[in-house]
Amino acid sequence: MDLTEGKDRFIEAWGALGSSWGVTRTMAQIHALLLVSNTPKSSDDVMEELQISRGNVNTNMRMLVDWGLAHKKLIPGERKEYFVAEKDMSKVVKSIIIARKKRELEPMLRLLDELTGIEGNDEDAKEFRSVVKDLKLYSYKADSALDALIKVDSNWFFSTFLSMIK
Repeated sequence: MDLTEGKDRFIEAWGALGSSWGVTRTMAQIHALLLVSNTPKSSDDVMEELQISRGNVNTNMRMLVDWGLAHKKLIPGERKEYFVAEKDMSKVVKSIIIARKKRELEPMLRLLDELTGIEGNDEDAKEFRSVVKDLKLYSYKADSALDALIKVDSNWFFSTFLSMIK
């Protein structure tokens, strides 16, 4: 397999994987393209290489920057904006955890806090409060575990993780 085919396969696979970690296929494909590029890419470069619209590129590029997965790169003498991917995988993983926690877990925790005040003494109300209490307990444990992962030294985490999967 040549380099071009390998990059294309990686971009497709990373795009498909993106939906598993809460982003669109296109956002993940742009991220993949930036990851495997050894030079900064402009929006025009991304449009041409991935065959997607300018609006799609601009929207997804902003999201990548917001998530901390890409950064703007100034090139002296150039008027275009260029972008590079964050290539430190520990930072990538932390950025994804932080973004997903903010988008998914924190709203659920707020909702569960509100739902603990449901009134009623019948069996349905008691069962509902019991389920909410259990969900809340495990959700807060997940939140604490994710906070610990975000704070942990990346070298220790990855060496421990790799030794666990061997």
